[in-house]
Amino acid sequence: MPNIKSAKKRVKVIATKTLINKAANSELKTTIKKANAAIESNDANKAEAVRVAVKKIDQAVAKGILHKNAAARKKSQLAKKANA
Repeated sequence: MPNIKSAKKRVKVIATKTLINKAANSELKTTIKKANAAIESNDANKAEAVRVAVKKIDQAVAKGILHKNAAARKKSQLAKKANA
């Protein structure tokens, strides 16, 4: 446990940021799973699900939750599945 005031604050700030990042990451994974499920079941609105997933991926990159190359890979995988 830190003794210095600024170190105590950093612990609190990091805990808050961790919660925010976990929530965003969880939402991202859920959206990708929904898109994959829509593609697998050949749903009528699979294009919409993929579009929403791509938007969430781009937002994750903007927030610094996901690396841009990882995002590009995920978007490519989704597009490849959707077009197959």
